[in-house]
Amino acid sequence: MADVKSDIEIARAAKKKPILEIGAKLGIPAEHLLPYGHDKAKIGAEFIAAQKDRKNGKLILVTAINPTPAGEGKTTTTVGLGDGLNRIGKKAITCIREASLGPCFGVKGGAAGGGYAQVVPMEDMNLHFTGDFHAITSAHNLLSALIDNHIYWGNEQNIDIRRIAWRRVMDMNDRALRHIVASLGGVANGYPRETGFDITVASEVMAILCLSTDLKDLEKRLGNIIIGYRRDKSPVFARDIKADGAMTVLLKDAMQPNLVQTLENNPAFVHGGPFANIAHGCNSVIATTTALKLADYVVTEAGFGADLGAEKFFDIKCRKAGLKPDAAVIVATVRAMKMNGGIKKDELGKENVDAVKKGCANLGRHVQNVKKFGVPVVVAINHFISDTDAEIQAVKDYVATLGAEAILCRHWAQGSAGIEDLAHKIVELAESGLSQFSPLYPDAMPLFQKIETIAKDIYHAGEVIADKAVRDQLRVWEDQGYGNLPVCMAKTQYSFSTDPNLRGAPSGHTVPVREVRLSAGAGFVVVITGEIMTMPGLPKVPSSEKIFLNEQGYIEGLF
Repeated sequence: MADVKSDIEIARAAKKKPILEIGAKLGIPAEHLLPYGHDKAKIGAEFIAAQKDRKNGKLILVTAINPTPAGEGKTTTTVGLGDGLNRIGKKAITCIREASLGPCFGVKGGAAGGGYAQVVPMEDMNLHFTGDFHAITSAHNLLSALIDNHIYWGNEQNIDIRRIAWRRVMDMNDRALRHIVASLGGVANGYPRETGFDITVASEVMAILCLSTDLKDLEKRLGNIIIGYRRDKSPVFARDIKADGAMTVLLKDAMQPNLVQTLENNPAFVHGGPFANIAHGCNSVIATTTALKLADYVVTEAGFGADLGAEKFFDIKCRKAGLKPDAAVIVATVRAMKMNGGIKKDELGKENVDAVKKGCANLGRHVQNVKKFGVPVVVAINHFISDTDAEIQAVKDYVATLGAEAILCRHWAQGSAGIEDLAHKIVELAESGLSQFSPLYPDAMPLFQKIETIAKDIYHAGEVIADKAVRDQLRVWEDQGYGNLPVCMAKTQYSFSTDPNLRGAPSGHTVPVREVRLSAGAGFVVVITGEIMTMPGLPKVPSSEKIFLNEQGYIEGLF
């Protein structure tokens, strides 16, 4: 077998076109692009605003089964499908999220696709890119500093320092900062209190940037952030300490979507990056809605499995932005089916049709769940070289029993040529008018009932348990006018349950709600279940140990 090139080797060999040329393909004049070097640019707000009356293209969501160590390739399939649609004559834009530095140096790897279905420049995307995450980190921590400063200089808002809800963030996995004591060292440093750090992608500022429609909306949402409570338990907002204006200034450029290209020189918007297991897991509304004005087809993804990313895409992003998806793709691999069927990772190379059939239950649950939103669905089997014909056929046969189709895709090895069949199927579904999209629950449903609806209808749980304090808090928020907000579930990505080791399609399990947080600016209630962390740690052997600059000055080891 010929040597297989790594993702970074393939990306480095890409024949990129100047970014102004990519913008011209979409009808974006050079004066409305702010270049960052030769191969990436931000799209100006004035141009975006001028597109509002144009007709929308078709919106395609790419989601997946629950992730396994075997790998599923959701971003790779998203990029490949965008290229495939362009290959068959459609004008398509790919919309994905930016990568967080923490997981790149930890264990997850990059977020630019893989093989011959990648967005470039891959190294930039997985590192500092255009600085959006740094801007979000700075805006978030400006608010943190202003809170402590407000208290230090007399606490005019009467903030109860025992009830400050706003933590700090950094874009790195650092378990040592999860829980800290700040302001130690005497009177000059303020009032000591317990606090901590979350990772930047879990910040409400990240979620706000991804859900805002323009700078005015951004400033309003930032002002609505609840930073803490007074002794009478009334909320204190970011606007009460006059933080919203300066935060907006820091985010002015970060609000503009980033334009890059695929290996096949097709346009891609890469913007925003909230995690799907602790936030809503979708790229920005402004990138998606702008792309819909400029293309026939927009292919976007939602993080992790459909139980997290797709549910939040439908119930949060689409609900808030008025989007109506036309079709959905669920990515699966034969290898992941075998893992869900009980096979260990080091035995995945051996044919085992029975394990594939057993593991298909996980895929089936996701197919049925997506259909509950009224969106037509197709399964993409992301091909691996070890897959056998019998194993592939087992997946196809199983999906056919669900009234759907599974299509083998070879985009990792062949680029757009390997995904034409899926592209044609997506056009068929999107043009059919079959989509009857509606969210899972109405706005008016009580908050705890929304949690139960997701847990029972999507996770197939038997019950949701929560302390009286959690239920009382939800009722208080309802009384304060927040009862119409959607809920954003923070749950392990590895299982339908809150136990990451429970693979397949478990039913009747219990979902324990540990904590609830009101993201009043973003416009949702975060529901933390199980043992989920909002600040990850690094593994025993982090990916950073293999990342270095070689003698030619090229980056090695980055995905």
